[in-house]
Amino acid sequence: MTLESIVTALVTHYGWPELGARIPVRCFTHDPSIASSLKFLRKTPWARDKVEGLYLFMLRDARRREPHATPSPSR
Repeated sequence: MTLESIVTALVTHYGWPELGARIPVRCFTHDPSIASSLKFLRKTPWARDKVEGLYLFMLRDARRREPHATPSPSR
């Protein structure tokens, strides 16, 4: 998974305002774009770690919200 696909998935799921609220860095809060975010995140390991952590949280949360299939009773 590339950093670009991670950022794109987060923006699609949360939107820029919510992403900026969850990870308050300028590239998410002031004139955000995928390109500016990637440039910043590639140079800033602590911010990249936060983005990757939020992405993993998003995946876990989505799995937890999926309805579990209930087995049909056998007759």
